[in-house]
Amino acid sequence: MPDAPFGERLLVATADGSHSLYLPAVDEHYHSSHGALLEALHVFVGNGFGVAATLQRNSLRVLEVGFGTGLNALLTWQGSRCARLAVAYTAIEPYPLDDELVARLNYPEQLAVTTARAMFEAIHRCTWGSEQQLDEHFSLRKCHCSFRQFEPQGQYDLVYHDAFSPAVQPEMWTRDVFAKLAGCMSFGAVLVTYCAKGEVRRHLRSVGLAVEKLPGPPGKREMTRARRA
Repeated sequence: MPDAPFGERLLVATADGSHSLYLPAVDEHYHSSHGALLEALHVFVGNGFGVAATLQRNSLRVLEVGFGTGLNALLTWQGSRCARLAVAYTAIEPYPLDDELVARLNYPEQLAVTTARAMFEAIHRCTWGSEQQLDEHFSLRKCHCSFRQFEPQGQYDLVYHDAFSPAVQPEMWTRDVFAKLAGCMSFGAVLVTYCAKGEVRRHLRSVGLAVEKLPGPPGKREMTRARRA
């Protein structure tokens, strides 16, 4: 298993009380310091899952680039539960967190769902490389590999692009990356990311996706959503 490339990961509280992780070596947070939960709900759930759920499909196939703390997966599970919509969730993560750090994350306690802690633990215990049904609506396949090594299985209806920032992980924001993502997106599929850089939007357009500028989460003016028409 590869080692994390950015050194020590420190648990920190964000402005809404939810946790994030801080990487001192590169001065980077896993989530917005203005609110990890608020950011994920705004960018990935509200402007991603909420839109993809209207595609009128019997089930939704979700791909997350950057599993990280598992926050997006947990919130998508909650969304699938509320919408009674079957979700097959695939997540890519080359640098998993250790169990001790996962146990300290407080996301389940931020949700008004009594089973959230048990599901969060199940999400992190889920065996790498095989799809597992975690409840009647939500299945998970975690891929312990780099994005370059990842081999898509079919097409996805929703993509969460949640890699570290272009300043820290420039290789995750290239035209080639977005071409690979566009190539495995279904007709009408949605891609969302917190990043609003002009170069990223140009790459998305160049691979045939329709790009929207949307208001960002607290502390950020804009975010990006793209669709495969």
